[in-house]
Amino acid sequence: MTVDQGVQQNAAKQPVIPGFRSLGVSESNQGANETDGTRYDATEMDRMGKPQQFKRNIRPLAALSFSAVLQSTWEYIMLSDYEGLQDGGLAGMLWTYVWSAVGFGFIIASLAEMASMAPTSGGQYHWVSEFASPRYQKFLSYVTGWMSVLAWQAGTASGMFLTGTIIQGLISVRDPSYDPKGWQGTLFVFAMILITYFFNVYAADFMARMQNLLLATHVLCWVVIVVVLWVMAPLQPAEAVFTKFENFGRWSSMGLTVMVGQLAAIYGCLSSDASAHMSEEIEDAGRYVPIAMVWSYFANAVMALVVLIAMLFATPSVEAALNDDTGFPFISAFKQATNTAGVNGLTAIILIPVIVSNILFNASTSRQTFSFARDRGLPFSTWVSKVDDKRKLPVNSIIISCIFSALLSLINIGSETAFNAIVSLNVAALMFSYSISMSCLIWRKIFHPETLPPARWGLGRYGLVVNITGWLYVLFALFWSFWPESTPVTAETFNWSVVIFVAVFLLSLVMYAVQGRRHYNGPVTEVKKAGHDV
Repeated sequence: MTVDQGVQQNAAKQPVIPGFRSLGVSESNQGANETDGTRYDATEMDRMGKPQQFKRNIRPLAALSFSAVLQSTWEYIMLSDYEGLQDGGLAGMLWTYVWSAVGFGFIIASLAEMASMAPTSGGQYHWVSEFASPRYQKFLSYVTGWMSVLAWQAGTASGMFLTGTIIQGLISVRDPSYDPKGWQGTLFVFAMILITYFFNVYAADFMARMQNLLLATHVLCWVVIVVVLWVMAPLQPAEAVFTKFENFGRWSSMGLTVMVGQLAAIYGCLSSDASAHMSEEIEDAGRYVPIAMVWSYFANAVMALVVLIAMLFATPSVEAALNDDTGFPFISAFKQATNTAGVNGLTAIILIPVIVSNILFNASTSRQTFSFARDRGLPFSTWVSKVDDKRKLPVNSIIISCIFSALLSLINIGSETAFNAIVSLNVAALMFSYSISMSCLIWRKIFHPETLPPARWGLGRYGLVVNITGWLYVLFALFWSFWPESTPVTAETFNWSVVIFVAVFLLSLVMYAVQGRRHYNGPVTEVKKAGHDV
């Protein structure tokens, strides 16, 4: 019997876990408790060879809320629109978002399918380990794990950076004489990191209970922003919003400038797989994690499109918006609609869900880091993967995530394009991890479809087409993620993310040769299978 045939056999036997009734019973929540979850959760953890170390205190609706609020697509598309407006103008920002949202739809559907097959905090590196050929799974999984850790750590840092520097921008609104310094912005980022640490360690149970209220806040804030912009701001003609492309990045052609500017739109679509990394804390994860991923993504995508169009109509001059004293074009749009107090109020309305998103982002990132350390993929794995016995939380991984955010925010002291570098790093590392995991799933579906583990949420007969389309878009996004935001390329405008990306990639190769080859086997070796060949 092969390794992978054992998966099917193991699923077919449907073992009965003590304390849980047979899987044939339709009520999946029957027998659940806060520690172990449902019978399905216990069976899936047993199949993957992992102990239940966290409390499963996130209900299905709360999982949807968690994913939607963490993504905060409409908030981030407003906050990070500088590069999109600089490299493409109003129409460039709009249409790059449209095709990015469509492309990411295929990615999210593919990731959701894998999350249903293997609902684990590990996410991409675990899926690579299960779906790749046994000959290559160890190496591919190890490298994917490193790049996935980098992606999520950079994503957490980007949210912290945005929040801290926007607060700095609001000071400029109240006091036009204020000259914002990079080191001051970094101090604001540090303050956000401390808030995030407090809520993730000392108020984690409170956050789990508040998820649905946070989702309501996310939607209510969206309504306020859209109504104010449509009703109070002077509006551009439709022709300017839908057809006027502009090139302030000084690229050689309009086509090239739009391609470079799409990074802002891509960034807004990221992180829909966040709930996958919380799988070990979500009830009935194999069913509700993929549902949360898909529904939250498409709902957020529509909300972001509406608010983006409203903001673009309320931006009378792209050049003036880019040169706004605060450094954030969306604040320039708010100034067209209201006075100083109104600008502060509207910006605060955006900051509330973004701060919450930062907290949730750190939670998801720490679980992904914890999981890779649990499989001995990181240095000091024993310490990083330690779970606090009292709180049932990976406190050390939370600390690591906070430290990484602080270190990345130091780029802001010496570079005016720090945010672009952090965002590019987030996009590139995440696209890399997606590309490997999705390619392994495609390979498995084409050559050994009968060996895939059962999924309670799938894509049916069109699954392979969806997977391949998403994979092609991943490669497209990865290619453009390393470009600088403008020319000529100098030390200030250079996209330093490529340096960090390559450095971490090379470090992962060195670590594999030194440590991983001997100590890392990949999570597939703990999955209940028989044999070890395809």
